[in-house]
Amino acid sequence: MNRAALFDVDGTLTDTNHLHVTSWWEALRQAGHRVPMHAVHRAIGLPGADLLDHLLGEDRDHSGDDRVSAAHDTLYATYFDRLTAFGSAADVLRELAETGWKVLLVTSAKDRELEALRKALGADDAITDTATSDDVERGKPAPDPVLHALELAGVPTGRAVFVGDSVWDMEAATRAGVTGVGLLCGGIPRDDLTRAGAAAVYRDPADLLARLGDSPFSRVPATGTGPGRAGRPAGGDHDASG
Repeated sequence: MNRAALFDVDGTLTDTNHLHVTSWWEALRQAGHRVPMHAVHRAIGLPGADLLDHLLGEDRDHSGDDRVSAAHDTLYATYFDRLTAFGSAADVLRELAETGWKVLLVTSAKDRELEALRKALGADDAITDTATSDDVERGKPAPDPVLHALELAGVPTGRAVFVGDSVWDMEAATRAGVTGVGLLCGGIPRDDLTRAGAAAVYRDPADLLARLGDSPFSRVPATGTGPGRAGRPAGGDHDASG
């Protein structure tokens, strides 16, 4: 198992992005910040501190950030027992695991939130390990979470594929030298994902599962060491979203 399939969770495997949007919007509103929901949506996928910097600007009073983040966490926790996975999300993880891939989650979620997401996904039997933003100094779009996941897997960059739904996911994959695959189910437009470095774009996990045979996953051979850190399989900007 010297190939790694890396997956973001929110908006990629679980239908949770808009729950985060609502929770952040309300937390910001409670703190006196009026931020449009579409702007919050575009920021989803960033670690909490970076999300607030992105939305409110770095040159500001940060003294209330912890209260805003805590309010988001409290609001989002009310959805824990209703979180749902996208159709075929668990199936695509199991298919990859059964064909010799190490499957790792790369996410900003942690503790009870990550536990709730994994329960909704119901695929612990297929998951090798999890890399969270707490494990690294910088979160996505920095390459650190992706590179940390590869260290956990013991796999070089050229033998890995990272699947995500956000621009931040694709930028992190590109900076790490890993092939990025975008999914549209998180609500980010195809062109944005492609411009951020996605080598292929699919509608959702079910679409990816149905097309695994001609996806970037198929271009990583089952054996061999593959390219080093800067390498990535061939494929270019193939759009498979149909």
